[in-house]
Amino acid sequence: MQADIVVCSGVGQGSVHPGPAGWPRIIQPRPYMVAMTPSVRPAAVAGQFYPAARAELARDVAELIDHTPAALPAPGWPKALIVPHAGYIYSGPVAAQAFALLGPARGTVRRVVLLGPAHRVAVCGLALPGVEAFDTPLGRLAIDAGAVRALKALPQVVESAEVHRQEHSLEVQLPFIQQALGNVALVPLVVGDATVEEVAQVLDLLWGGEETLILISSDLSHYQAYDAAQRTDAATVKAILQSETAISHQQACGATPIAGLLLAAKRHGVAAELLDVRNSGDTAGGKARVVGYASFAFYEQSAQFTPEQGRALLAIARASIAAAFAGSSGDGAAASATAGDAWLRRRQASFVTLTINGALRGCIGSLEAHRPLGEDVAANARAAAFSDPRFARLTAEEFARVGVARVDVEVSLLATPRRLVFADHADLIAQLAPGEDGIILECDGRRATFLPQVWGSIPEREQFIAQLKAKAGLPAVASTRCKVWRYRAAKWREAEFRT
Repeated sequence: MQADIVVCSGVGQGSVHPGPAGWPRIIQPRPYMVAMTPSVRPAAVAGQFYPAARAELARDVAELIDHTPAALPAPGWPKALIVPHAGYIYSGPVAAQAFALLGPARGTVRRVVLLGPAHRVAVCGLALPGVEAFDTPLGRLAIDAGAVRALKALPQVVESAEVHRQEHSLEVQLPFIQQALGNVALVPLVVGDATVEEVAQVLDLLWGGEETLILISSDLSHYQAYDAAQRTDAATVKAILQSETAISHQQACGATPIAGLLLAAKRHGVAAELLDVRNSGDTAGGKARVVGYASFAFYEQSAQFTPEQGRALLAIARASIAAAFAGSSGDGAAASATAGDAWLRRRQASFVTLTINGALRGCIGSLEAHRPLGEDVAANARAAAFSDPRFARLTAEEFARVGVARVDVEVSLLATPRRLVFADHADLIAQLAPGEDGIILECDGRRATFLPQVWGSIPEREQFIAQLKAKAGLPAVASTRCKVWRYRAAKWREAEFRT
């Protein structure tokens, strides 16, 4: 099949991505001249950069995300990410730290704008694939036809199935996208000879709202010795964090799309936050010639919950219990709790704890996000008051008390749990972070959790695990058959706001 043709004249001056001699050049008088037959781009590098078998790929991607470091819960998710695109054994752990942030976005993000550099076929401008969908071993992702139509107004955007045919920089991101976000629409663009401004124009056009995620695929330095690569990559990371667009292709193969994102992000008032930086010598390769990897996140809103948001959640919890004593239904309380800001309507897992004079009076929560946060807090508050099997139902008299005998409400928000892999009991104990880790333990069909604040009353690691097993009805002897997850939590107590 003859390659699609696109002219370079006047496009991308000063931003050429150099390619090896003998690369096929794409030359065409004007964009969209060649009629494209609706089709699907099949996976081209499955079995090379990542497993070709569906079950193995799903397991590997899930494990990469599951084994990322525990992080505090956030009220939203990144607007944009920069992630590496090497084989999963090399860059997968670095990329996974970015995709791990997208758990709360599942079901809300419906479109991913995906840009990566051309490695095999040079192209002038930014190339769409001219197909209706991309296939991976995990399934099919449709192309956003509306976005494609909008992009046709930009002269720097062209179509070329040939540019996309063997390009891996976009493809390796797709299984991660599917695992993190499910079935979303794609706007895949391979970036060749284009200016930073031309890339930024594309991103400005497609920036959208919370339904859109922007994803830039790029590795850092290539084939330097380990120490030299660390120095080069440190300078590149610093430039990205400072929103400097003068990044060379020796620093990052995706320098042009990275710089375009930095320019667009500056216009939208957001900046990069570093998640991880390593190289292949740190992951699965030797140190004589390494490739650098880094992942970054760009947030439009705060990456952490604020005290004001904590105060609002405590008010929802108390109001839900009060409504129950007043005889109103839980449906009304839940509807009221989700009628406010968007962050209250996003799915989030919470626990509500009730104490009286420091003594536990009820604690119920959700380990997984399955309903809007406001609704989850309202429901868990009622459950803690009236349905904790360890306690009698809270009485109206108890709830009305003041002073030290009053009911104190605490709300905890849980981040997505991450699997903790351990060889034996001693290894498990050594990995625990007292005061920080919430722990979920599951074995023989039984499951229990301790929130991070439980370390305050059980500070010893051995006792912490022993009592968690007792809570689950399990013997104290550790077993590698048990599955363990850790999570971090943000928490607020009414008493903290009264002092």
